[in-house]
Amino acid sequence: MGAQSRDASKGSFKANILVIDDQDSIRKKIKSVLHKADLIEFYFEAKSGLDGIKMLMDKKVDLVICDVVMPEFDGYKFLISKSTKPEFDEIPVIMLTSEEDVEKKIKGFEHGATDYLTKPFDEGELIARVKAHLKIKHLQDELKEKNALLQELSGTDDLTKLANRRRFMEQFANEFARSKRYKIELSFLILDLDFFKQVNDSHGHLAGDSVLVEIAKVMKESVRSSDLVGRYGGEEFALLLPETGSKGSRVYAERIRKRIEDTRFEVGGKLIYVTVSGGISSYPEITVETVDELWRKADQALYRAKQNGRNRIELAH
Repeated sequence: MGAQSRDASKGSFKANILVIDDQDSIRKKIKSVLHKADLIEFYFEAKSGLDGIKMLMDKKVDLVICDVVMPEFDGYKFLISKSTKPEFDEIPVIMLTSEEDVEKKIKGFEHGATDYLTKPFDEGELIARVKAHLKIKHLQDELKEKNALLQELSGTDDLTKLANRRRFMEQFANEFARSKRYKIELSFLILDLDFFKQVNDSHGHLAGDSVLVEIAKVMKESVRSSDLVGRYGGEEFALLLPETGSKGSRVYAERIRKRIEDTRFEVGGKLIYVTVSGGISSYPEITVETVDELWRKADQALYRAKQNGRNRIELAH
């Protein structure tokens, strides 16, 4: 939930604050004022909008105070660049300006500014505005955390609508126990998208999320209603195939692998190509006693698939 901590006795929040201004004196003054008000957990500073973006990508920041007028990469360019990164959407930005220009303020708000403060700023006003936006940010973070908990408890992955890790592992344990008791086959498949970080880096996380959603549909369409497809984390998916041995599970896995390889995912007018590698472990062909052991065998097979060139399926020994 970010880096904010709350001082219950004062009803205020300490946070990681980034100040972007090309004037050393302004940065020092803001730091001094916020330190005195006990609002800073960690303090970061940058001399340009570009340095500010780099700082955002490297540090955990709760609030930004940014000057509008800076050489080359100014406050507006900072806002525009920040808006291309969905992970920064909820970080509030207070813009500093020496001009009471309504049109410029409107321009800033259109680009994602949260608030404005006119220089030379009043110390009390600065503290009040920072406190207000940190409180809002804190409430937003709490809401996100509660929503994530509800999704986890519901057993559904929020993005793909597949089974989440918790629900998948519960059913995995039940199916494995049933297989051991009645001596019936059970196959487990791990699928991991190849070089998916490059998709996020080249096209952005929103495009990456769209691809994950489409891949989830491909997987659900490629298996039986009795099978369970889950998103285990990031770009890793898991399939549970009851009453299926290694031969049958390989057919399903190859079907999914080929469909993903042949699909051109269109996002924002651009075509994105993705491949997948997989590892399969089947009980009782593989002699194991626990779910963790069967998982580990599939994970080892996945590792071999990656080592052997990717875009392939490997069976556990």
